[in-house]
Amino acid sequence: MNIIFLTVTDINSIHEKMIYTDLLREFIENGHNVYIVSPSERRYKKNTTLIEEENSQILKVKIGNIQKTNILEKGISTILIENNFKAAIKKHFSNIKFDLVLYSTPPITLVSTIKYLKDRDGAKSYLMLKDIFPQNAVDLNMFSKKNPIYNFFRFKEKRLYMQSDYIGCMSQANVDFVLKHNPNIEAGKVEICPNSIQPLKVNYDKEIRKKYNIPLDKTVFIYGGNLGKPQGIDFLIECLEANKESDKVHFVIAGSGTEFNKIVSYFNVKKPSNAQLFQQLPKEDYEGLANSCDVGLIFLDHRFTIPNFPSRLLSYMQASMPVLAATDPNTDVGQVIENGSFGYWCESNDVKDFNQKVSKLTNKDLTEEMGKNARKYLEENYTPKHSYDVIMSHFE
Repeated sequence: MNIIFLTVTDINSIHEKMIYTDLLREFIENGHNVYIVSPSERRYKKNTTLIEEENSQILKVKIGNIQKTNILEKGISTILIENNFKAAIKKHFSNIKFDLVLYSTPPITLVSTIKYLKDRDGAKSYLMLKDIFPQNAVDLNMFSKKNPIYNFFRFKEKRLYMQSDYIGCMSQANVDFVLKHNPNIEAGKVEICPNSIQPLKVNYDKEIRKKYNIPLDKTVFIYGGNLGKPQGIDFLIECLEANKESDKVHFVIAGSGTEFNKIVSYFNVKKPSNAQLFQQLPKEDYEGLANSCDVGLIFLDHRFTIPNFPSRLLSYMQASMPVLAATDPNTDVGQVIENGSFGYWCESNDVKDFNQKVSKLTNKDLTEEMGKNARKYLEENYTPKHSYDVIMSHFE
């Protein structure tokens, strides 16, 4: 089959390591031709270009800025993406007949591009639902349901769902949420198609901990990734403060985002002796560090009504680390973690419960056993073959 993947993720090679390229390589290994449409933001000052690799082509489409910019520019650029994509596809892929259109959220504004490809080629469409917008913005009080912005994006969301022949959700809670809040969708076209990665062999590196002065004799908890409103940074700070006198644990926070300065302020004022904050590390160092800690942390804002399922979980599992997830009660990520016996869950408004779980995870024998369970669960449930088989079940 000829497969086109539409994404706002910046992809420059099919060999990059991420959930989407790992899945697309699975398609290639099974004999399919893959075409990727990925953005090149205006800030990079590059025109639309076509990158050709073996059994794949990547169309880098010049668009407005959508990352690290003000909300107005991001909003306008996001709305215009579908026109940018459609024009580029017409110019560069006019002679290719696509059998399957793959795409993910965000964004929800690719409806006309998807419809164009379906009408032109008779292609089937598959949505990999990674984000439920605009409800997530409402949960975080970015705007209310009375705001015209909500109505506009909710209209786009409904159209996207209707234009999708199949909708793959990250977990059962996501399936249930979509069907409950969109009763016009046929239940048979909504299914679980999980986040997945190709597991790599990961080695524990004691030297990287020495390099960054991270203790070897304590249980090291790491949070790596986005530090924005969805992560509920206030609760993360409460947890650091509640544990700042502990001589058994050490916390490493590594990432960036809109709330990063809030954490910087906490570190500057409180100066916790058993916690470190990193913003920019060399990629190789960050990966080595993330793979050489003892427990992975996940944080989600307690106000969420949508069931988020962070892909960060897979990186921890790949490194054979147990996971401590502090989230809202609506996601089922904690249920998956505890049912798989590779970590613990608590609500992200209960510092006392968080501390109790931290205390349990200072038991080295327990963390080693849970870490093995994490890697085993990943290999048995969250590889690209699992996602590929779900999608291809509709075409065999």
